[in-house]
Order: sequence, then C-alpha cells, then structure tokens
Amino acid sequence: MQTRTHLDREHCVHAVRSKDARFDGWFFTAVLTTRIYCRPSCPVVPPKPENMTFYPSAAACQQAGFRACKRCRPDTSPGSPEWNRRADVVARAMRLIADGVVDREGVPGLAARLGYSTRQVERQLRAELGAGPLALARAQRAQTARLLIETTGLPMTEIAFAAGFASVRTFNDTVREVFALSPSELRSRAPLDGAGAPGALTLRLPFRAPLNPSNLFGHLAATAVPGVEEWRDGAYRRTLRLPYGHGVVALAPRPDHIACRLTLGDLRDLTVAISRCRRLLDLDADPVAVDDRLRADPALAPLVDRGPGRRVPRTVDEAEFAVRAVLGQQVSTAAARTHAARLVTAHGTPLDDPEGGLTHLFPAPGALADLDPDTLAMPRARRATLTALVRHLADGTLHLGPEADWAEARAGLRALPGFGPWTVDVIALRALGDPDAFLPTDLGVRRAARELDLPSTPAALTARAASWRPWRAYAVQYLWATDTHPVNHLPA
Repeated sequence: MQTRTHLDREHCVHAVRSKDARFDGWFFTAVLTTRIYCRPSCPVVPPKPENMTFYPSAAACQQAGFRACKRCRPDTSPGSPEWNRRADVVARAMRLIADGVVDREGVPGLAARLGYSTRQVERQLRAELGAGPLALARAQRAQTARLLIETTGLPMTEIAFAAGFASVRTFNDTVREVFALSPSELRSRAPLDGAGAPGALTLRLPFRAPLNPSNLFGHLAATAVPGVEEWRDGAYRRTLRLPYGHGVVALAPRPDHIACRLTLGDLRDLTVAISRCRRLLDLDADPVAVDDRLRADPALAPLVDRGPGRRVPRTVDEAEFAVRAVLGQQVSTAAARTHAARLVTAHGTPLDDPEGGLTHLFPAPGALADLDPDTLAMPRARRATLTALVRHLADGTLHLGPEADWAEARAGLRALPGFGPWTVDVIALRALGDPDAFLPTDLGVRRAARELDLPSTPAALTARAASWRPWRAYAVQYLWATDTHPVNHLPA
C-alpha cells in the first residue's frame, strides 16, 4: 500500500471490497456519485471501482468537497501509522498538528518548531497529504467538535470555542459542511454517553486489532509513580500537564476499544489529551505489519503467535520520561518509583483528583532546573546526569517533544554526562517513539536472548536483530514478555 503522494489504486480497491479494517486511517475512499467519503471498512455496499477515488487524509477529502459518511464515521478511525514510524518533516508536522500546535500558535508557530519556512511546510504537506496545515487542523477541530456534541450536554457556544473555532458561525458552517448535519442534528442522533459534570468525558479510543494489553498496561501499572499514576478498578489512571491546564485520565482495555474517561480543567485541551493518550498506548500502530515481520524470524515466531499485537508503552510527557529514565539507571523498578515519588512530592504541582488517589503533576523541567543535587538520595554521578538533563530541557537546547528530530535528539542525549547506550535507547523507544529503537544492553533483553538461543552480547545481538527492522522496539516487547516480571501482566 502506497501511503505517500500516490496511493496504489489496485490495493485501495481491494481493501475497500474486503472491508479490511487494518487500512482504516491509512487512506480514505471518496465516492464520486454521492460526494461522501468513508473508511475502507465501511459496512455499506462498496461502490463501483470507477466511482471511487482515494485520498491520504480526511482533510483532503473535505477540501475536495466530500462529506463524512454517517455510517462508518471516518473521522473517528485510528490515525495513520505513518506519523509514528517516521521522523521526517511531514511526520513531525503531523504529530505537532495532532498536539494542537496550529490551533495555539498558527502555521508560523508550526514552521518555527520544525525549523522550516511556512511555504516549505505547506508545500510538503500538500504534496503528501493533499491538504495544508490549516485544512488538517480544521479537520481535527471538526472531529473534536463532533466528539463534544455527542458526548456532553455543553452549550454549542462553549463547544465551538473548546474545539478551537474562532467563532460560532465558523463552527456551525464547518460542522454542516463536513457532516452534512447541523450541530443540533448531530446531537439528536446520538445519546449522551459522557459524564454529567463539565469537563468529564467518557470516550472510546479505537485501535487496529489485535491489541495485547498485558505488557502495555502491565508496564504502565508496574512502573507507576505514586501520586502521578495508579492502577484502580481495572484502569490505568494518571495526571496530565496540558497547554491550558491539567487533567486526569483513566484508560481501560476493552476487546474492541480503549475506554477513556477524561476530567479536564479546560475543555480546549481535549484534542491534545486524546492525542497524548493515543500516543501513550501506541494505538495508531499497525500490528499486522509489525507481527508479520517479526514472525518471519523462527526465534520470535512462537512469541508472536502466543500473544500477538503487543504495543510499545510510551509516554504522555517526553521530558517526564527522560527524567524517570535517569532515575531508573542501574536500580530496580521499585527503587526507580521511590526516587520519582520523592521528586514529585518535593517539586510536583499539587492538584485535586475528583476520585482521589492522584495528588500531583510530575514536575516540569523548569521546576527542576534549580534543583539542589545534594537533596537527591542517589550517587553523585547520577545527580550530575539528572541536573544536566533538566537544565538542557528547561533552556530548550534539548528537544524531545513531537517536533524532535530523532537523530538530533539522540546526539543531544549522548552529549550529556552519564548517558550511555541504554538510557539513550530507552528514551528513543518510549519518549521519542522510534519504532526501531533497540536495547541490546538491557538485562531483560539479554536474558531473553539467551533463553531463545540468540546471541547475548550487545554487538552480536544487534547484528542478529537487523532482520527485525524497522520494528525492533516491538521485538523488545516480545523479548521482555519471556520474563515473569510484573511489567508483562495486567494487575489483578
């Protein structure tokens, strides 16, 4: 399947005829006779091939004058896996747009973060996605508006501004144009599923099947920092630092979706919160492509067959994870949690959790920039590593966010004192989101390699893992799964 400038028409037609949900979000089918666009798995009878045309984004469909299908709701399909597996300017732009940068800072702000001119960013996005940054952000605003309309009882005026629209008129016109229904008609078609209090929302986060929740939620629960994260009633809960305020999210695995309950201080943060939760759980991954590549290795095939669909547990805050990676150097999971909890108590931002249990936001780099290293109960060398990291994060000389160039970020990390291969690689794997990040020096990976009769020395294992590319981060999850460590199991 070609997902860049030119879509492979034959493959697209085949995916639509077979209603293959694996391709939802990869491309969109626009029907020339009805002027409606759908996801590939739309349940209606497929149109004739001569009446189909294909676009790489919902924004391109909308810009071409097509309306969203009311049956398959293409605006709610999983995101394209392309933007999580690439580090070029288009992928970085798409990650920033999903994080709400265009709504907050405009196209000039997006371009500045990428280090390109606005004309260059516009040209590259149009060439690959058929739409510029404003159209892509508009499509995202329309999706957010629909979500708020259908899951809350908020007045339409509040929804318009919470979704990022500059005026109620623009909100009304966009909703009617994209969905062929007015906001009030959209609301009348869907029963309210959200919580009653303003800011409390219950959502369903879609993913491509299969999804194995064991290592995903097991890892998050086993490494949870007290006060910031917890496992309660079958859900992973944590606090969120967001552009306009803070939030609390509860995420629970279900057979065909992730149940998401969000409590936000400011509804303008909804789009960003959803984007970060999807990234945390790696929900836009293409598990079939990953597992097919790894299954081709006889050593990994039994592991993949035993528990297909493993995801990479990532993060909602790249700087937070980098700090926690340093705290976890050469210590147990329990010790790393203890160090992080002390840091949270001393420097985190207190907040009120409506359900109790969570007490703080993890401290931002700025709050740690003047940290007295003598207050840290850890070896002197690791104190120096931590203070150097937070100083570079706070002054902006090190970027780990959605705009980060992975190669530049790795180089910046390697230049810091105390950053060896394991620390750089684990930050690349979980914070940067590099799907090919690999941990050949990790104790758990080396132990699994010995059990599977794979080379156990870092150099030899790296050479052996070349055939797993570009999905070595997922191979790490399967290797870790050979252990009985709590990170591999859903809590009771």
